[in-house]
Amino acid sequence: MKPTIGIIGGSGLYSMPGFEAQQEQSLETPWGAPSDPYVVGRLAGKEVAFLARHGRGHRISPSELNFRANIYGFKVLGVERILSLSAVGSLKEEHKPLDFVIPDQFVDRTRGRVSTFFSEGLVAHISFAHPICPQLARVAAEACRAAGVTPKPGGTYLCMEGPAFSTLAESHLYRSWGMDVIGMTNLQEAKLAREAEICYVTIAMVTDYDCWHPEHDAVTVTEILDVLNQNAANAAKVVASAVRAMPSARECKCGRALAHALITDRKTIPEATRKKLELLVGKYL
Repeated sequence: MKPTIGIIGGSGLYSMPGFEAQQEQSLETPWGAPSDPYVVGRLAGKEVAFLARHGRGHRISPSELNFRANIYGFKVLGVERILSLSAVGSLKEEHKPLDFVIPDQFVDRTRGRVSTFFSEGLVAHISFAHPICPQLARVAAEACRAAGVTPKPGGTYLCMEGPAFSTLAESHLYRSWGMDVIGMTNLQEAKLAREAEICYVTIAMVTDYDCWHPEHDAVTVTEILDVLNQNAANAAKVVASAVRAMPSARECKCGRALAHALITDRKTIPEATRKKLELLVGKYL
């Protein structure tokens, strides 16, 4: 059986209780290699594929991530839904460290990252007004409750470039915009998953209050790692609960995101581009 559920997160999830790893799959894509081999196995009775976003040992910085290869690799494996777990800073007092926020919006503050599969003679404009799969967001929220974690559904994830954390001025600016959490990775994942017609949701695990908070004005990696370790056990429970409760049918529009997005005259698409994007657009061409 092919895995239909993908999980992006830290490599610690590979050793989560109940995950029966079966094989590692190293893939080469038209955009190069993903961050790490995919670990395919069974969890809660279903086939899943795990990917360590930053590679095992956390060796790839946010700006260096090959987002296209990571998402395309899931498509090759047959994945239809992605649960993306990510450490974030909180921009609101109400989102406390150890809380799990399930944002439904993004704001992009990255610089020059590639977040589309489409170029080289084929143009597509996907709808991205609602960047998170609503069905998958509900599954994630219920999974948090089942795991004993209080979810915070909704809110906006501000995606910054990094790898340095925000200046105090930036942190205050983002708060004035009404942003909820801040991270460095998930905007590109969400866009590419939509282009690949894969359902996507972010489970944002709050580690700190960012530097705006008077008690957190000098956030250190050590402090964040301490909270990350506490979040890890909850993350494993949430993932297992979400996989167990995952409905078989997709009731969203994610699986037809490209149906009306392709703009280019079919007769002018270069043959090399057709072949490169066959997995994504073949059914429409």
